[in-house]
Amino acid sequence: MTFSRSAVALPMLALLAGCWGGKLTGLEPADLTSYKPSASFEVRWHRDVGDAGRAGLQPAVTREAVYVANARGELLRLDRASGDTVWQAKSGFAISGAVGAGDGLVLVGGEKGDLAAYEDDGKLRWKTRVSSEVLSAPQISDGMVVVRTGDGRIAGLSAQDGKRQWLYERATPALIVRSHAGVVIQRGAVFAGFAAGKLAAINLHNGAVIWESAVSQPRGTTELERISDITSTPVVDDEQVCAVSFQGRAACFDIAQGATLWSREMSSESGMTLLRKFLYVSDAKSTVLALDKASGSSLWKNDQLFMRSISAPYALDNYVVVGDSKGYLHALNREDGSLAARIKTDGSPILFAPVALGDGLLLQTRDGGIYSIAIH
Repeated sequence: MTFSRSAVALPMLALLAGCWGGKLTGLEPADLTSYKPSASFEVRWHRDVGDAGRAGLQPAVTREAVYVANARGELLRLDRASGDTVWQAKSGFAISGAVGAGDGLVLVGGEKGDLAAYEDDGKLRWKTRVSSEVLSAPQISDGMVVVRTGDGRIAGLSAQDGKRQWLYERATPALIVRSHAGVVIQRGAVFAGFAAGKLAAINLHNGAVIWESAVSQPRGTTELERISDITSTPVVDDEQVCAVSFQGRAACFDIAQGATLWSREMSSESGMTLLRKFLYVSDAKSTVLALDKASGSSLWKNDQLFMRSISAPYALDNYVVVGDSKGYLHALNREDGSLAARIKTDGSPILFAPVALGDGLLLQTRDGGIYSIAIH
């Protein structure tokens, strides 16, 4: 975890952040324990596409293709079934955020605010520049590209030519967590979490605020103690939107009006996933929790991965899947949270939740490994 002041990383705080769950707190990561497997992972294909560095790189999947990037600025289209390279494009800048894809476009953003949109055949459609580094995947919906930047701004651009249509910005606290939190679009609204625990719904077409609610409130006496940022992307369905903050709370809200449905104490920097009636959360101590979506009450928790810096969870069939800082992928039983399967990738951190790929999943490691994996 890295903290920033006025969008400039503070080296000492970054150093402390790197020790957040280790020697600084006296909490050591749990060793992997033996278990009785009730499922197994199968690697369908694996490709090395290049180091991610400090970038928040995640793949994007469409019906036709897989799109991946590396920190050197290369964007690749891979075949969904085999992982073979279909085409490769050089963006000309250091890519810093996840790949966005949809409506025939593929988008990547850079650490200096560059944003490039490609056709699905690899031809550059347009290139522009936004206000600062792009740390998450641009989203595309109804002719609009929505991109979030490291300075807390969200811009709506024309998908046709990249011209800015609107800009949303808000005041930022003195000290914030540098995160790869993105936005999610649902029912004509853009949902995003911010520093100081705020969650906002923004009109997709004009950038007007539909509603704003508080997930949590800053507490404590020091700047570090008062950090209560939403550092992960909200999760949304047709009825409600939910988010969780670091050193704060988890909460769900009515999607139309922003009224609080429930909230509870919780801290997470990785995030959550929503599946039907259930929320699955990776908390700040790498405990995985299952919550009732309607009430927030706990259904089960698994702390066997304690302090292993796990990713946000991903729900696949009867399992909840998380990656950890040592490159292991773990599957937990959705019914009771028991450990069902484990597989090691290339040994480098799996920083972000896998994404769906057919009846399996796709993940990217920090060293650039792309894995298509099924679970049986």
